[in-house]
Amino acid sequence: MDTKPTSLGRLAYKKIIKNKVGMLSLWYIVLCGIVAVFAYLIAPDNSPNANKMHLEIHTKKPFFKTKILHEVKQTKEPQTYVNKLFFGDKNATLEIPINTYIRTKDTIVVDLYSEGNIIKKQEKFPIQNIKFKTTKERYFVQNKTFYLGTDKYGRDLLSRMLIGTRISFFIGFIAVFISLVIGISIGSIAGYFGGKIDTFIMWLINVTWSIPTLLMVIAITLALGKGFWQVFIAVGLTMWVEVARVVRGQIMSAKQQQYVEAASALGYSNFRIITKHILPNIMGPVIVISAANFAAAILIESGLSFLGVGAQPPTPSWGAMIKDHYNYILLGKAYLAVIPGLAIMSLVMAFMLIGNALRDALDVKN
Repeated sequence: MDTKPTSLGRLAYKKIIKNKVGMLSLWYIVLCGIVAVFAYLIAPDNSPNANKMHLEIHTKKPFFKTKILHEVKQTKEPQTYVNKLFFGDKNATLEIPINTYIRTKDTIVVDLYSEGNIIKKQEKFPIQNIKFKTTKERYFVQNKTFYLGTDKYGRDLLSRMLIGTRISFFIGFIAVFISLVIGISIGSIAGYFGGKIDTFIMWLINVTWSIPTLLMVIAITLALGKGFWQVFIAVGLTMWVEVARVVRGQIMSAKQQQYVEAASALGYSNFRIITKHILPNIMGPVIVISAANFAAAILIESGLSFLGVGAQPPTPSWGAMIKDHYNYILLGKAYLAVIPGLAIMSLVMAFMLIGNALRDALDVKN
């Protein structure tokens, strides 16, 4: 007879492996995480914030192709590989869209990009050799495809989308981390000690919960200032309430169990009883709430960026992209707003589905 001991963790792992929707969502989240970290290696435009503007080719449709004249910078800023990976290539080439070009011995003569009956403008660029580590031509022409088209400033929309993944993905991690630290701490104190401490903390929770989340985030953001990290902190400071309520309720139930009474009788400190004995046994619901909070953080950040209070230009953000282009829905270029909207929807749905899968896997009744 097989009597292999099976832990609750292993049972939950087996359940979630069998959940195809949950696993698909998990792999999609992992893919988004990889894109968020290595965005500048993947993006066609690897300049900081993918901010190369080509006003001549603004709002072009997906798979738009044109010739680009690249100008290599003569002086390069010192930059490490790690800095380039996380903040973009500060020495990226300057780009000029062109229609045609003729290369002679000493110059490149180009027709600058134009459409319709607009008079073509010619410019000459002298061919010079410049030395960095190796000898390179200062000017060269390349055929370039904008796979998702260009935005209203002529920037590569695909590159902006890829780098914008960082904002939506990392805000979830940081906001959830802040909410867990505050929520678990406050909820544990309220649930374990009870009495006046619990009454005061519940009053604080109810007051915080009564304030609309978006309004509170805007107030905190205005107090801390507009910026990248300020938004992350502001969102995290508004999401601890639900975590605290769940932890409080779970601890109030768990502290009546015999293993807690035994630990107390052995003289263990309250801190050890909470952290070593109670919390490990109540983390199931907290994990599920964290997945839901991750999705909520992405939506809140998108809403803030849409209102102009989130990540500030030129930092790419999916919510800000919708704000910049929602007027184009009526102009026959709805994809400019639909593409970032679909990205937000898919990532939020993935976290909600993985949350449902975790709930089913951690449910001991199933």
